[in-house]
Amino acid sequence: MKTIKTKDNWFIDKDGRKVFLKGVNLGGSSKVPTRPDGATYQNEGFFDHRNVSFVNRPFSLDEADEHFSRLKKWGFNFLRFIVTWEAIEHAGPDIYDQDYLAYVTKIVKRAGDFGLTLFIDPHQDVWSRFTGGDGAPGWTLEKVGFQIENINDSGAAIVHNVHGDPFPVMIWPTNNTKLAAATMWTLFFAGRSFAPEMIIDGINVQDYLQNHYFSAIQELANHLKDFDHVIGYGSMNEPSSGWIGWQDLRKHYGLLKNGNMPTPWQSILLGEGHPQEVEVWKTGKFSLIRAGMRMLNGGKKRAWQKEVPCIWKTQGIWGYDDKELPILINPFYFKQVNGKEVDFSNDYLKPFINRFSQSIREVDPHAAIFIESEPSTGLPYWSDSDLKEIVNANHWYDGVTLHTKNFNPNFTIDLDTIKLVFGKKAVFTLFKKQLKKIQDQSNDIPGGAPTLIGEFGIPFDMGHKKSYKNGDFSNQIRALNMYYQILDSLFLHSTIWNYTSDNTNERGDQWNDEDLSIFSKDQQHNPNDINSGGRALAAIIRPFCTSLSGEPLSQWFDLSKKEYYFGFSDQSGQTAEFFVPDFHYPRGVHIEVSDGEWNYDQNNQSLTFTPGINQSEHNVRILPK
Repeated sequence: MKTIKTKDNWFIDKDGRKVFLKGVNLGGSSKVPTRPDGATYQNEGFFDHRNVSFVNRPFSLDEADEHFSRLKKWGFNFLRFIVTWEAIEHAGPDIYDQDYLAYVTKIVKRAGDFGLTLFIDPHQDVWSRFTGGDGAPGWTLEKVGFQIENINDSGAAIVHNVHGDPFPVMIWPTNNTKLAAATMWTLFFAGRSFAPEMIIDGINVQDYLQNHYFSAIQELANHLKDFDHVIGYGSMNEPSSGWIGWQDLRKHYGLLKNGNMPTPWQSILLGEGHPQEVEVWKTGKFSLIRAGMRMLNGGKKRAWQKEVPCIWKTQGIWGYDDKELPILINPFYFKQVNGKEVDFSNDYLKPFINRFSQSIREVDPHAAIFIESEPSTGLPYWSDSDLKEIVNANHWYDGVTLHTKNFNPNFTIDLDTIKLVFGKKAVFTLFKKQLKKIQDQSNDIPGGAPTLIGEFGIPFDMGHKKSYKNGDFSNQIRALNMYYQILDSLFLHSTIWNYTSDNTNERGDQWNDEDLSIFSKDQQHNPNDINSGGRALAAIIRPFCTSLSGEPLSQWFDLSKKEYYFGFSDQSGQTAEFFVPDFHYPRGVHIEVSDGEWNYDQNNQSLTFTPGINQSEHNVRILPK
């Protein structure tokens, strides 16, 4: 029996008690190989993609006790454990890395020994390392005809390993609409609709790619199915629609514009070796702004293998006129299928999630499925009566802080209205509204579903890495405290992005110059202190209710006063349990309760409160002694 299951909108334990999950993504560098060193600023051996190893991601077995002990000490009871399709099946179709699978089995078992529960997250960003992200094996690109060595230079993606330093901040998400990743996403989710004649090994490209993805994650599930603390699997991290539903290939859509921004039509031409003058965008003071134009692919590199035609040319989207000049034949190709407007979420993402769920449950019938939509979009609509054990695991980020690497509590942008928001109270209210909107999406799942914010976090290298020079992480603390205040008030489960054991101040999380890890060895000045190495711990480590039988009503933590409050309703007389960190209460605590009895165990950082049965509402208040 799974340690934790889902029921209605809650996670519950074996005794039927509500459980609150405070977790972390483990880990940031699991996106890249350990051998050869796959950190994205490295180039050596990058294209030898079949001969790699992800063993020791997120850390070696020898280091496991140190890191799991630290996470437990900090109050985390849950992990979003990062794996990639590439890590399992990099050597070629149906060739699984047994050493990696054996390693993951051992490291996951060790997490259970520390009382940690987890779910497996098959992580993918902008398709693959070879299209500027992570996730899918390199051979998937080769199977559809890409020459991966030319993807960066042709403009089909911006790839850190090839582009080199300096690498623009938050440029990598723009790859989702460039030729390589956009093509792969489109084929993966909708190959039967948009490339019906593209057959690989006897089946359509969509089925070929999805079947391999399902089988790879099934292979891992076979190794982990007997672990009750592995409660489920994510369907896929931040799936992208690519060009599915694109209204006009000659135009840009969406808010995300950064760096070189070819339209899809320009992307197609760049991939064919035709130089293009494209728009260049940058981050302004209050918005993204167009900064000029730039000529790309002056070397006339083709993104496709020699003698392999562009997929979209073979589909009749474009061709050449009588003067051998490229001409766009159908700019609306991805807009409709059989005369019907395309809905990526319901027409393509939903069937994929259902197939993924079925494949996992063939191996682990009781596994929960953690689902995500495209970032900043809603979940598919489900009317399926048999859909069970589903978790809404969508992500939330403060986009302004993420893109500017600076936190201003008095300013943000409302992405729904594209209006500027000023004032601390207004910013807080907007963020809470955004997170509540994600939580409310769970109500559309039949029977209800828990909401776990699968990712949120901050760049710790704010202000040109100023904190690493002066040791002052107060701005990061302010940001995370605000986020956690909202999560606490909404009783939202969460897994912060991220914990990277090999993070450095110079290279961050080893991937695309991101630096969101709550731990770094460069901050570990005293290896004998379990908290040493932590970043912004004052906000991250906080008291919270870990389980109860009743209904939560109110929860908050005042960081400045170290005061925690929790109110709930319950007439069962059963115990409520709390994490009480000695980080904030080194000299012990002063406890105030509405009624009943309590017991504080400082060694285990825990408080148990047994309310009376003569009143329906109860509360607990914790203060420093």
